Amino acid sequence: MDDAHLKAIANADPYPYWLDDADEPDSNETLVRTESCDLCVVGGGYTGLWTAILAKERDPSRSVVLLEANTIGSAASGRNGGFMEASLTHGIANGQERFGPEMAVLEQMAIDNLDKIEATIQRHAIDCDYERVGVIDVCVDPAQLGELREDYEQLRNLGQPVELLDRDGMQREVHSPTYHGGLWRKDRAALVDPARLAWGLKAVAEELGVRIYEDTKVTELSRDGVGVLATTPLGRVRAGRVALGTNAFPPLVRAARKYVIPVYDYCMVTEPLSAAQLASIGWARRQGLSDTTNQFHYYRLTEDNRILWGGYDAIYYFGGKVDPSLDARPETWALLSKHFFTTFPQLEGIQFTHVWGGAIDTCTRFCVFWDRVMNGRVAYALGYTGLGVASTRFGAEVMLDLLDGRRSKATELQFVQRKPVPFPPEPLKWAGVQLTRWSITQADRNHGERNLWLRTLDRLGLGFDS
Repeated sequence: MDDAHLKAIANADPYPYWLDDADEPDSNETLVRTESCDLCVVGGGYTGLWTAILAKERDPSRSVVLLEANTIGSAASGRNGGFMEASLTHGIANGQERFGPEMAVLEQMAIDNLDKIEATIQRHAIDCDYERVGVIDVCVDPAQLGELREDYEQLRNLGQPVELLDRDGMQREVHSPTYHGGLWRKDRAALVDPARLAWGLKAVAEELGVRIYEDTKVTELSRDGVGVLATTPLGRVRAGRVALGTNAFPPLVRAARKYVIPVYDYCMVTEPLSAAQLASIGWARRQGLSDTTNQFHYYRLTEDNRILWGGYDAIYYFGGKVDPSLDARPETWALLSKHFFTTFPQLEGIQFTHVWGGAIDTCTRFCVFWDRVMNGRVAYALGYTGLGVASTRFGAEVMLDLLDGRRSKATELQFVQRKPVPFPPEPLKWAGVQLTRWSITQADRNHGERNLWLRTLDRLGLGFDS
C-alpha cells in the first residue's frame, strides 16, 4: 500500500502555522480587580476586537474593556485559513434560499464591509499579508457545473465581478487533473495572515484606549443595578452594556446555546514550494481556491509560497465538547494529505510542516445571527460557520446598533431580525449531525444526488450543500 501521503505528514508540527511566529505580541495581564466601564466585550477574536474598535470610533469617550479567556487570536480567529470572504450569508446560494428579497442589499453591504476592512488595514498599516485576489470555486465533478452557472448568473445579475471558467480556463489559472471548471469571484474576497490580522486589530484597539485583559475567562453574567456584572476567577467588571463574541465556546447566555454547535475543522501547511514546483501548478494570480463538493477543501498560497490545505472533515463531538485535545486528529490529517496529492500529483515528495485543528461555531442557517437579553443590556453575534474573517466586522456593527438602540439599514432587515431554527437536544443533535455527514458523503459519491434525509432538511429550510 502506498503510504507517501503518510510520510508527508510524519514530521509535521501539530501547531497552527500562523501562531508559530516570532512577532506574536506579549500577552496582557490578567484581570485581578474590579473595573467599571460603559461597554464590556467578552472574547478576543475578530468579533470582540471589531466591536471594541468600532465602539471607540463611534464614541471616543466611551470606556471599553475587552476580556479574553486565553490570548488574543488564539482560537478560530488566529488559526483559520485566512479567507476573507465578502459574503455575509455564507455564499450566494444559501443567501438566495433564505433571504432572497434582501440579497441585493446584503451583497452591497458585504462589499462595503470588505472595503472598510481594507481601509482599516491600510490606515493603521496592519502587517497581515493582505491580498485582494478573489476566490475560485473549483468544480471537481462535471455534475456540479450547473450549480456553478446558477451562482454565476445570480452574482452577475447583482452586478458582481465574476468569471465562469471552463476546463481549459481553469487549467490556465491552476493546473490539476481533477479540475473541470470554476467560478472566479473577483474582488469579493481577500487572503490574509489571520493571526497577524488579530494582533494588528489588538494594537488598534489599544491605541484607541480599549483596556484588554487576557487569560481572563468570564464565568458568569448577572444583573448589577442598571448594568451588568461580568465575573471572572480573579476580578469583576461592572458595565453598562456587554457584547459577546464567544464563537464556538459555550455561550454565556444560556438561551443562545440551542442555536449553535461547535464543529471542528482541520488543516495543514506545506513547506515552501520551489520555483519549479510553483511552475508545475501555475497559480500565478494566487487566488483562494475551494471545491464545490459538499465536503469541500479550501486552499491558498501563503506569503512565503506554502500551500495551506484544509477542510473536508467537519467533526461534531457529542455534547458539543470543546477541548484543546480535540485540536489534533491524525486520521483527518492523513485523509487531507491523500486528497492533496490526488489534486496535485506533480507535487509528490513535498512535506507538510504544520498540522492543526480548531472549533468553529455553526447554526442551522449557516451564517451570523444576533439577539439581545437582560433588557437589551447584553447582545451577542454567533453562528458564522467558518466565514467570519470578514463578516465579524459587520456582526460587530450590528451588535453595537442593537446595544445602542440605534435603528440602521441593517437592523431593519429580516436577516438581522430573524434567528435560526434551534438544534434539538442530545442525543438527537449528535445523531442528526452524524446522519447529515453520512448523507452528504453519499451525495458527493453520487454526483450531488441528495437522499431522503437531505431532501427533508431542504424542505424544512435546514439544508445546505456543505
